[in-house]
Amino acid sequence: MAKLYTRAGDAGETGLLGPERVAKDDPRVEAMGAVDELNAVLGIAISALKEKPVRDALLKIQDDLFTVGAELAMARAAKGTKVPRIVPEHVARLEVGIDTFDVGRITEFILPRGSEGLVRLHWARTVARRAERRVVSLSRQEALNPDLLRYMNRLSSLLYQMAVWYQKKEKAKTEHPSYRK
Repeated sequence: MAKLYTRAGDAGETGLLGPERVAKDDPRVEAMGAVDELNAVLGIAISALKEKPVRDALLKIQDDLFTVGAELAMARAAKGTKVPRIVPEHVARLEVGIDTFDVGRITEFILPRGSEGLVRLHWARTVARRAERRVVSLSRQEALNPDLLRYMNRLSSLLYQMAVWYQKKEKAKTEHPSYRK
């Protein structure tokens, strides 16, 4: 078995897809790391959520995030490299999800509390928003796939919508307040 460590990153650089090496705090690496963290947090949320439509949607999003990560890892020097990409169909699927979990007009402040699964879903929402900010920062330095930017924007919206939907469902079952007017 090959050793996990290569020592190639000991000087604070890392490799991307292609020959390029960049600093470990490069905006591209920051974006990749935030997306990777989001995928891990979604896994934590899935482990605690019981609602099948939410779980199924999150499992598909985890698959999509591997595509996002591959696209972000594509070095500028390797632009011709065949890597899966986010396409309009990915964005459309998130929009269908937003419509599916529609809760109508939200007039209360939503507090991130309730069941363990719900709180983990809110956590995923906040990590998604940070990942989106990192991708947007990268896009200000170099051109990115516009569908990738749209996907990240819709994803944070979908996770918010799911959290509110789940929270309303829980509120109907319990007496503890999760909303503040």
